[in-house]
Amino acid sequence: MTSAASNLKGAALSLAAFALFVCVDVSIKVLGPGYSPFQIIFFVSLLTLPILAVYAAADGADRNLRPRKPRLMALRCGAVVVNGVLGTYAFSVLPLAQCYAIFFTMPIFIALMSVPLMGERIDLPRGLAILAGLCGVLVALDPGTASLQWGHLAALTAAVIGAANYVIIRMTGGVERGIVMQLYPLLAQLAVAAAVLPLVYVPMQGGDLALTGFMAVAGFAGYLCIIAAYRLAPGIVVAPMQYSQILWAALLGWFLFGEGMTGRTIVGVVIIALAGVVIVTRRDRAT
Repeated sequence: MTSAASNLKGAALSLAAFALFVCVDVSIKVLGPGYSPFQIIFFVSLLTLPILAVYAAADGADRNLRPRKPRLMALRCGAVVVNGVLGTYAFSVLPLAQCYAIFFTMPIFIALMSVPLMGERIDLPRGLAILAGLCGVLVALDPGTASLQWGHLAALTAAVIGAANYVIIRMTGGVERGIVMQLYPLLAQLAVAAAVLPLVYVPMQGGDLALTGFMAVAGFAGYLCIIAAYRLAPGIVVAPMQYSQILWAALLGWFLFGEGMTGRTIVGVVIIALAGVVIVTRRDRAT
């Protein structure tokens, strides 16, 4: 496969992955008003386990599931649990476009964390892009006229913790097997959600339970697509495809929830997206 064809296929797979992730986020928004984030996470994690088991059985590699860097794996598990709870809460109470405007700042926080943790440098273009991205958040949310909610704080905290999670993945991805990277965070989510579930449980209708099953399948399929995309194309091609989610947010937010996007939100998202592309591009050149 030529480089151009490989890049095109990688871009297509990443677009499919981020569309699947949007399906998960929209499902959270549908379920959020009726159920606690812990209950949603519990059933999605529980229904993901058999999918992961089939995937592990089909993997002919080493059967040893012991993490090679247990401390970093423990940190990743904690980050995934907190990120999952906060992100689920944010998507259940905020408009989709506002959630994505905040979550799109993850490349900014990844770049900032990579300096002390991975010894990377922030040159002038990346530094300016980081400042522009933060300004983009202010433009998109317009705190002077809009009332900020706990959901905004949850989304911002989830973005920071999600960035930490990706930095850990970069620090361990070359050592840990993919199945190990997925299994332990999933078990951690399931354990924490199960501990809290008796306090928040609400009987689920069959359709809502089926929706959690769809989330499990869509989330896992998205994970496989994004892994395949990174194997086919460099980060400079794959990572910017994340910003396609704002198009889905605009369409589905309007069609399903009657949400509109203001001009400031659109401008802010464009600024954040351009800043993220610059950050990813500069890192890709550095590596």
